[in-house]
Amino acid sequence: MDRAYEGDETRQLALDLDFEPVVPPKKKRTNPWEYDREIYKRRNEVERLFRRLKGFRRIFTRYDKLDALFLGFIVFVLIFDALLSVNTP
Repeated sequence: MDRAYEGDETRQLALDLDFEPVVPPKKKRTNPWEYDREIYKRRNEVERLFRRLKGFRRIFTRYDKLDALFLGFIVFVLIFDALLSVNTP
């Protein structure tokens, strides 16, 4: 989540689903809450991973009809991405 989803209803839904909302409160909040700043900073890594996954048209358009094939290709792309990041200077 980012600041756009910091409303009380959204935070309460996340808490009801046993998620830990790690979103900073807006600056104008009268009673701001504490959040884990380090985890919030790392959400960028997840967003970049999804951007790289979308680069593979087969995943982006979901050509595979079977869940097992779709998941298998995602695993393949993640391995491919990991190998590229190891060999990139």
